[in-house]
Amino acid sequence: MFGKKKEIPVYFFTGFLESGKTSFIKETLKEGQFQDGLKTLLIVCEEGIEEFTEEELKENLFTMKVIDEEEDFTYGALMSFDDEIKPDRVVIEYNGTWDPDNAMELMPEHWVLAEGIATVDASSYDSYLNNMKQMMTRQFTYADLVAFNRCSDDLDLPYYKRTVRAINRRSQVIFEMKDGTINNDVKEELPYDINADIITIEDDDYGIWYLDTFDNLDSYAGKAVRFKGMVRKPRNGKNDFFVPGRMVMTCCAADIQFVGLPCSYKDVKKLTDKQYVMVTARVGKVYNRQYGQDTPVLYAESVEPCEPAAEEVVYF
Repeated sequence: MFGKKKEIPVYFFTGFLESGKTSFIKETLKEGQFQDGLKTLLIVCEEGIEEFTEEELKENLFTMKVIDEEEDFTYGALMSFDDEIKPDRVVIEYNGTWDPDNAMELMPEHWVLAEGIATVDASSYDSYLNNMKQMMTRQFTYADLVAFNRCSDDLDLPYYKRTVRAINRRSQVIFEMKDGTINNDVKEELPYDINADIITIEDDDYGIWYLDTFDNLDSYAGKAVRFKGMVRKPRNGKNDFFVPGRMVMTCCAADIQFVGLPCSYKDVKKLTDKQYVMVTARVGKVYNRQYGQDTPVLYAESVEPCEPAAEEVVYF
């Protein structure tokens, strides 16, 4: 009777060619984070200018395998590496043009994603967003950390951060400037007055406000906000809360989705699903187990029927 295979942690790196994946891993090796006597299987799916040396691999007990074509990244290939190397962990340097969903589906059952990291060349990010937005942003799906490198002050770093958080609110975003320093003080320039008695959110600014409430919840907690939203009533029939929100495009037309915040309101039964309302509410916070942190919730002071937004879809 064969026993169940032990779980093996997987560290998943993705990003386009020359985005800094190999450099990030090599810096991690220099810091000694893998010098713990454990065997590591390193799967490289594209080779750029930066390469691993034999000395680096040997010192860290790394065994490197190369997969050049997406069709060769298969369950069978990964299992053959597993049987041959019998690794204690796996590091995958994935090709940024390949679909990361496929990688997750093809991994052996006992391989468990421990951390996802996406690297981005900030100097070419605008170009990728304009020409290959879906391919670019899907790299953030499994990323616990998104590292923008080659940053400069003339780039719209708050917008870059917003595009990441729109895809994956779990992601931490860091910016490495061209001189090697890390900028952790990237703030969104808000299009509304956060210190007003009632923070008024214009229709086109809903996406910015929605994300900023998650990123800077303490700045909103206890304050009143007013915005226009579409009503979504809970399927479980509860009459003490609803979700006002908007249809938002995160990447392309196929990714349009409804996003909103739960709102406590005593007269939910008077509302109709999908009607537009003007909501005035206080922002509170509740602990969310899924995200492991406080998340925003609304407490309605008034909910009034109103005309639909001029543009049904807003953008992050």
